[in-house]
Amino acid sequence: MLDVEAALAWARGQVGDIPREAAEEIKRHATTRHVKLERVREIEKVVDHETMALVEALAEVSGKGGAFVHLGATSSDILDTALALQMREGLDIVAGKLDKLEEILLGLSKKYRDTMVIGRTHAQHALPMTLGLKFAVWLREVARHIERLNQCRERVLVGKLSGAVGTMAGFGKNARKIQDLAMKRLGLRIADVTSQIVQRDRYAELVCVFAIIASSLDKFAVEIRNLQRPEIDELGEPFEVDKQVGSSTMPHKRNPWRSENVSSLAKIERSLVAPALEGIVTWHERDLSQSASERFVIPESFILIDHMLNSMVRILGGLRVNEKRMLENLEKFKDPIMSEAVMIALVDKGMPRQEAHKLLQQLVFHSQEKNESFSEVLEGDTRIAKYLKKDDIHSALNPEAYLGLSGELVDAAVGKTVAERKARGVAT
Repeated sequence: MLDVEAALAWARGQVGDIPREAAEEIKRHATTRHVKLERVREIEKVVDHETMALVEALAEVSGKGGAFVHLGATSSDILDTALALQMREGLDIVAGKLDKLEEILLGLSKKYRDTMVIGRTHAQHALPMTLGLKFAVWLREVARHIERLNQCRERVLVGKLSGAVGTMAGFGKNARKIQDLAMKRLGLRIADVTSQIVQRDRYAELVCVFAIIASSLDKFAVEIRNLQRPEIDELGEPFEVDKQVGSSTMPHKRNPWRSENVSSLAKIERSLVAPALEGIVTWHERDLSQSASERFVIPESFILIDHMLNSMVRILGGLRVNEKRMLENLEKFKDPIMSEAVMIALVDKGMPRQEAHKLLQQLVFHSQEKNESFSEVLEGDTRIAKYLKKDDIHSALNPEAYLGLSGELVDAAVGKTVAERKARGVAT
């Protein structure tokens, strides 16, 4: 707030609205070395107005320049512009952590490009895929969040000096020049037109973007939690065996508590969207119906996303990948999950697609109910034998031959991400 008051005074001095000496006096004293928080609080107890308390405290220490502090401005000129300065610093922190998360996922996508794993849909075995492809999907999701945040940043980081109802009347004939000079000095874009306040659709958009990011982090966390189950044991959170404790009573436990923490906090991040959207609505040119709520919503949304990003960077940065178990799980269930490949092979040999699908569903379920080998059931079925030889069946049941374009898709995702990082000036 002091930075904004200083920029306002400097700009008015530059256009000749106030003496330059007065502007320099205000600018020199607009620091917490001169304006003490304790003094602001003392004044606020009397005037019962936070901005006016700051203005009076700054005026007290600014000598003759004190007569010109806050001239033409309304409280929201100072508060909203100061909030933009705070959010700029916060967004720099969040952006840096998203960059780090993207970097980790880039490495995981490349490292596990060809590592085969069972793909699952509806929590059931689906088809073979690669772990690198799973990470590439997450990688591009994070890349989109970075893009969203950069686009949103342009709309959120705005300041304004437009006065009590947005007419700029209090700044006189030099109003536009004063606003231009002050915002340039502060490094902020100008809110093109406002009422008494910067319109809250800007802030609501940011909270929504944070909630979307949180939901992706929640998604990653849920997948890790599921794949850390002992009966699956394909992925797991990092665990320091000689130091970390999983349970106060069960020594064998390795609980995925960081992932659970991310999922827990994502609920709170998403819950902030509703009050942020409610904040868009205001009576006439301004009321205070959003003021109190956004003093919780905006800082809390930053704090939560920062913590969740820290956690996910730590989880994925030390992720335990059990390739042996992935192969074991695949080998244990590989024949039934290759039913689509067998269906494609049958169609290639002339069987109608719907007929092939119906037949294979019957044979898969029969093999499971009778606890028989799916490959042996296929080889012993006369309807299959009309179209496929044993070698054809064995080829169709080979998961390594049914990974499709997994490798190419990973390479494309990695290549696009590397190009975007170079364009942003981020190391790859």
